Amino acid sequence: MVQQPHVLIVEDEPDLANLYAAWLQDSCTVEIAYDGTQALEAIDEEIDIVLLDRRMPRLSGDTVLDTIRERKLDCRIAMVTAVEPDFDIIGMGFDDYLVKPVSKDELLSVIDQLLLRSTYDGQLQEFFALASKKALLDAQKSEAELRSSREYAALEDKLAVRRVQVDETMTELLERDVYRRLCQDIVRESILRE
Repeated sequence: MVQQPHVLIVEDEPDLANLYAAWLQDSCTVEIAYDGTQALEAIDEEIDIVLLDRRMPRLSGDTVLDTIRERKLDCRIAMVTAVEPDFDIIGMGFDDYLVKPVSKDELLSVIDQLLLRSTYDGQLQEFFALASKKALLDAQKSEAELRSSREYAALEDKLAVRRVQVDETMTELLERDVYRRLCQDIVRESILRE
């Protein structure tokens, strides 16, 4: 059985928080925090995704976001807010930004995208760790030693499998319009700089 993602909804409007929770309850393990203080008390290593309102009394979503990032918690954060994005978002540490009102499909879609990006991050980290080990052995061992090592052959196999997984995940990310546009923007900017 695949473990459901653990989502923390941080929303100061109880009816809206409860609606989001109802939408997600079949596909996610859901917790709700009705203000920033409750959010910081609830957030821990178990949380995969935070859906964070930006404008809340006392402790704003911006402050909650900064605190989560300072704690170096490995979770994805989507701002779900009525605040239209402005240039101040450039320096903010969120992973996605939705402007209210949002639909159930939009919420589920952003969760899927954030989970896929988390998968890609993990795959990429493992790929580079394996590639680093292979490069080190390639530099230190003779061709004959490399060919005769079962451990090295297993390493090459793992690296090939991980490369395919990284490529497949990247393809899936690029098939989603948001990421295609992002990559096009990156390519366009690099061409303009040359």
